[in-house]
Amino acid sequence: MAGFLYYIIDALIGLLILAIIVSAVLSWLVAFNVINLRNPFVYGVARFLDAVTTPVMRPVQRFIPPLGGVDISPIIVILLLQGVRGYLLPWLFRPLFGLIG
Repeated sequence: MAGFLYYIIDALIGLLILAIIVSAVLSWLVAFNVINLRNPFVYGVARFLDAVTTPVMRPVQRFIPPLGGVDISPIIVILLLQGVRGYLLPWLFRPLFGLIG
């Protein structure tokens, strides 16, 4: 049971990292006018990605302003999530693996 819970949380963090990367690439494509937000599908995808990533990105964006028009907060958030995924999550689940197996 602990292994399954670990897998689900690890997968959700991985999906959040993927959503942050796709959101950043999508914002670049919109900024350089490669794709247009007037397309209903693109608009829906952009709104979904904003709804998923904004709660995670907003606290970091308050402390780190854009540098020269470039927002580096996705890089910081991805590094933090990778740290949680690689070090904090196994450390938190180690006692559960010992108890449950």
